[in-house]
Order: sequence, then structure tokens, then C-alpha cells
Amino acid sequence: MKFSLFSNALSKAAGSSRTFIIAVLLIVIWAATGPMFHYNDTWQLIINTSTTIITFLMVFVIQNTQNRDNDMLHIKIDELLRATK
Repeated sequence: MKFSLFSNALSKAAGSSRTFIIAVLLIVIWAATGPMFHYNDTWQLIINTSTTIITFLMVFVIQNTQNRDNDMLHIKIDELLRATK
């Protein structure tokens, strides 16, 4: 149950406009530091590793949220079917 609460809060935060703006700012900062690091492999590895880790973790959060939403939808459909019979 704790993971459900955590994933619900995280999915709400991740879907906000504030989080999107922060992500865009981080990418702009990363891109702006390219000339300072001469666009080397470590500079590229930072963004690749960061996005891979975030994507990997968000898959589980999104799947948990979708599973709960799907369960609620089925419950509502079942109630409607019972009410119409």
C-alpha cells in the first residue's frame, strides 16, 4: 500500500508543469555546458545515464498508477452493469 501512495504522489508531481520546466532547464544547462567540456564522452554520458535511470524508474510508477486506474474503472463498470439489470 505504501508504494501505491508513493507512486500516486510521484505521478502527480511528475505530470505537473513545474516538473516539465525544471526538466527543460536541466537540459538547457546541460547543453550550455557542452563547450566547457568540449562535448566529450563524459558530458554525453551524464545526460544519457540520467535519462535512462529516470525512464527506468518512471516505468514502474506509471504502470502502478495505470493498474490502479484500470481497477477503479472496472469497479465502476461493474456497478453500472449491476444497476442496469
